[in-house]
Amino acid sequence: MPTTENTPGIFRRALRRLMIVSGTVITIAIAGFAVVSGAEFLAARADQAEKPPAAVAVPVSVTLLETEPGFDTQRRYVGAVEAAQATDVAFEFGGLVAELPVGEGDIVRAGDVLARLDTSLLEAERTRFEASREVVAAQLAFADLSLTRREELNARGFAPTEALDRARFDQAALVAQLAEIDAGLQSVAIRMEKSAITAPFDARIGAQLVDRGTTIGAGQALFSLLEEVPPLVRIGLPLSIDPATLETARITLGDRTYDATLFATRPDIDPVTRTRTVLFALSNASEVTFGQTATLAVTQRVDAPGTWVPVAALREGVQGVWTILVADDEDRVRPAAVEVIHAEGDRVFVRGSFPDGARLINAGPHRVTPGQLVRIIGES
Repeated sequence: MPTTENTPGIFRRALRRLMIVSGTVITIAIAGFAVVSGAEFLAARADQAEKPPAAVAVPVSVTLLETEPGFDTQRRYVGAVEAAQATDVAFEFGGLVAELPVGEGDIVRAGDVLARLDTSLLEAERTRFEASREVVAAQLAFADLSLTRREELNARGFAPTEALDRARFDQAALVAQLAEIDAGLQSVAIRMEKSAITAPFDARIGAQLVDRGTTIGAGQALFSLLEEVPPLVRIGLPLSIDPATLETARITLGDRTYDATLFATRPDIDPVTRTRTVLFALSNASEVTFGQTATLAVTQRVDAPGTWVPVAALREGVQGVWTILVADDEDRVRPAAVEVIHAEGDRVFVRGSFPDGARLINAGPHRVTPGQLVRIIGES
C-alpha cells in the first residue's frame, strides 16, 4: 500500500498532464476558429471583388477544305533558238576571190550572188579551146571531103581499099578530137558558172570567213548562212512527256512569249541528258537571236488526292511534321498533321488527318493555339 508521502507527487503529475491537454485543446480550438474566420473573410472579399470579364473568342477566317483527285503542275524546260537551215557556203574550186558583194548581217534571197572568183585563167583556157576547135573543125571538113573522093575512086576501081580505110579512120579521129574539145569547153563553162556562188535559200549572212583578194582552196568556207524563217527552238524533253500533246505550245524568249508548233521529233535519245530532242517552230518571231535561251512551259497532271492550302497556314509540328489548324464543330482550334505533296508559289498541295469539308484557319495561325475558342468571321 502506498504511503501518504507519495500522494502529493502523483497529484502534481496528474495536474500537469491536465493542464497540457487543456492547453492543446484550447490551441486547436483557437486555430480552427481562425481558419474558419479567415476563410469566411476571404470568401466575403472574393464576393465583393469585381469578376474579370470572360475571355473573348479570337476572330478568324476559315476556308473549307475539299479533297481533289489530283492537281496540275507546270514544269519548265530550257532550250535554244536555232536557224531552220544553217550552212557554210564554199566554192567547189579554188581560186582568187575577186568580189564579195555581201557582208555579215546582210539579208540575201535565194539566187543572190554572194562571191565571185577571178576567171581570167578560165577565159584564156576557153579561148584556147575555141581556137583548137576551129582548127579541128577545118581538118574534119577536109577529111570529110577526102573520104568522099576516095569512096568515089574506090567505087570506080581507081583507089585501093587501104587508102579508103585510112581516110575513114582519119575522119573518126578528128570527130573524137572535136568531141574532146567540146567537152573541154563545157568544163570551162561549168567552172565559169561555178566561179560565182549564190545563196541556196533566203537567209541572213552570219560569219564572213574570208576577205576579197584571198586565194582560197576548194571547199574552203566563205560565209555561214542562217535561214531566219521560221526560227526553231531545240529543247530536250523527258520521255514521260508525249510530244503529240505539244502540237501547239507557248515558248518564252526573254520577256516575250511566242506561239509555237511542233516541227519535228528526233527518234533517238541524247546520250548525255537522256532526253528526247524536240524542235518547235516559232510564229511571228522574225527578230529573235539565234542561240538565245528559250523556255517551254509544260502542264502535267498528277493523280494524287489532296487539297490546296496557303503556305501561311502551315506550322511545323513535332519531329518536323507539318500541321495545319482547323476549327471543329464547337469552333475550337484543333491541329491536323499534313504531308506536303507539291509546292507552288504561295500555296501547297497537301493530304493529311483532316476530314473532307474541314474548316482551315487560313491566315494568322500563330494568333491561336490548339483548344482555343475562336469566332468565325469569314468563310471561303
